[in-house]
Amino acid sequence: MSSFRCPLCKSDLLKTDRSLRCEHGHCFDISAEGYTHLLPANKMNSKVPGDSKEMAASRSAFLDGGYYEPLKKALEETVLSLSKKEDTAVLDCGCGEGYYTAGVAKELKNRFPKAKIAGFDISRPSVKRAAKRTKEAEFAVASVFDIPAKDESFDILLNVFSPLCIGEFSRVLKSKGYYVYVVPAARHLWQLKAAIYDTPYENREVDIPYEGFEHVETKRLRYKTLIRTKNDIFSLFQMTPYYWKTSAKGAEKLSKLETLETEVAFDIHIYRKKS
Repeated sequence: MSSFRCPLCKSDLLKTDRSLRCEHGHCFDISAEGYTHLLPANKMNSKVPGDSKEMAASRSAFLDGGYYEPLKKALEETVLSLSKKEDTAVLDCGCGEGYYTAGVAKELKNRFPKAKIAGFDISRPSVKRAAKRTKEAEFAVASVFDIPAKDESFDILLNVFSPLCIGEFSRVLKSKGYYVYVVPAARHLWQLKAAIYDTPYENREVDIPYEGFEHVETKRLRYKTLIRTKNDIFSLFQMTPYYWKTSAKGAEKLSKLETLETEVAFDIHIYRKKS
């Protein structure tokens, strides 16, 4: 049985060698890389939704450089601390290139071999990379606003810098299940901002109450990292919102840097579904 459900009729999907098929005959091919496309054409807001092939490549290259390794480790430890049973089911909502999904899957499967990990993203190039990165998780192209998963089917949801749809998160999360939400803290990438803006600004930090959830804990992760190459600096820049907001002058200033030491600051919010 797949961790996903049919996006057309909402039935269970059975996995065969090369496809996922529901009882009503809807069939979705499993790609050579191992992912499935479960985003109906009428739910796509463009022909190529989400991150492009180039953006996915830049993000993957930067993450493989180990600059966000502390966050990956923190997420692995968080999921392990929240997992209480052999068949724990984890869903990474907006999994991107699968960097964090792969780390969580490896650690969780080591402790609980029967655990199930799935991830989805609206970007096909990103999901393609995720499926190549690990075979320990099931991946699909899908939207956070219409998650192709059964009601109350997951124990833990992860969301790392991705769009939110609390109604859908509540629907697919089991009673008393956990929602782990990662956001940039006030001084995240402060030195990068200082390099491109005349007047850098701090990110807003807000603890938002979500209906149907109770806040359990916020873990604060702060450290400095040295971005070692011009290519890695550009990859980081391209995977941030600043890429679309920066003037040509600011981008030119950044392009002249050979290395960049910057603060990294993440807040990991943990919520529990009330019922």
